Amino acid sequence: MRLPRTAHTSRPWRIHEIAGDFHVEDVWALPTPGGPDDLARLVRQFAKSDGAPVSSPVPRMLFAVRWKLGALLGWDNSDAGLGARVRTLRDRLPADLREGPPGPDLPGSVFTSLYQTHDEWASEIANRTVHAVRHIGWVPDGAGGYRGQMAVLVKPNGPLGAVYMACIKPIRYLGVYPALLRGIGREWQAGAGERSAG
Repeated sequence: MRLPRTAHTSRPWRIHEIAGDFHVEDVWALPTPGGPDDLARLVRQFAKSDGAPVSSPVPRMLFAVRWKLGALLGWDNSDAGLGARVRTLRDRLPADLREGPPGPDLPGSVFTSLYQTHDEWASEIANRTVHAVRHIGWVPDGAGGYRGQMAVLVKPNGPLGAVYMACIKPIRYLGVYPALLRGIGREWQAGAGERSAG
C-alpha cells in the first residue's frame, strides 16, 4: 500500500503550488474504494475520527508517548505552532482556494484544514520539530473505480527536526501506518454498510 513519491508528485495537485518547499516523506494508497465523487465522504470520515485508529493499541500507545514527550520537551507549546513559529500555508493559497471552503473543522485534532476541492484535501500541523502537510487525494484505482491516496509532506525544523524524522521513521512504517491504514479501511467499510442499509 506504500507508493513511490511520484504517485503524488506526478499528479496536478494544487498543493504543489503551495508547499513546493516541503519534502514528500510518504505516499500511501488508502483502502477506500469508491466512485468519482467520494472524496467528500472520506474527508468527513477523517474529520469525525481524524483517521486515528483509536481501537488499535500499538498506535494509541505510540501517540500517547509522543504527546507526553512533546509536553515534557515543549515541542507542542503554542509558541511552536502555526501562526507563531511558522506562518500557516493558508497565507500562500491562491485567491480561488483562499475564497473557497478550507475543509472541515477538526476539533481536538492537531491538524488544521487548509483547503478542499473535488479531488484533494490538505491540512497542516506545526510544532517545534516540523511543519507538515497531510494531503488526501482522490485518484483512479486502475480498475474503473477510485480510492484515496495520502501523502505526508514535511519541512523539518533544523537539526532537531531532521533527527526527529529519522528517529520516528521505523516507528511510522512498522507500527503507525499499518494500523492507521487498517483503521481507515475498517471505518470506510463500516460506512459503506451503513449507507447500503439506509
